[in-house]
Amino acid sequence: MRTIRGRPMLAAIRPRGKTRVWALPKGRIDAGESAAETAVREVREETGVEGHLVEKLGDVRYVYTARWEGGNGERIFKVVSFFLLRAGRGRIGEIEDAMQVEVAEARWLPLEEAPRLLTYGGEREIATKAWERIAAP
Repeated sequence: MRTIRGRPMLAAIRPRGKTRVWALPKGRIDAGESAAETAVREVREETGVEGHLVEKLGDVRYVYTARWEGGNGERIFKVVSFFLLRAGRGRIGEIEDAMQVEVAEARWLPLEEAPRLLTYGGEREIATKAWERIAAP
């Protein structure tokens, strides 16, 4: 989250190959890493912005079917933890070279509009929680 011209903004990504999808940065937890550390790392890698942990916003649980090459159609159960981060150094869109295979674009979305602009329902709920947290007196 960053405030630009008095408006809270949320860093979002457009995954490569998905021209109409806007999503929140996320990824797998590396060995020895906490979920919060993963969030900070993934935001930096996928958006170019260094984030500072504020608080955990919640978890999103979902199921999908493995359909990639080598995937055998098994059902994958996944839990993604989301954190509110305040933006520090870095520039949105300066995506690490290794991430350019996964991420086509990163940009700031107005936080108040994010529940409408994000593609996935669970992420829209997380954006609503972030808005409520920021807008709370």
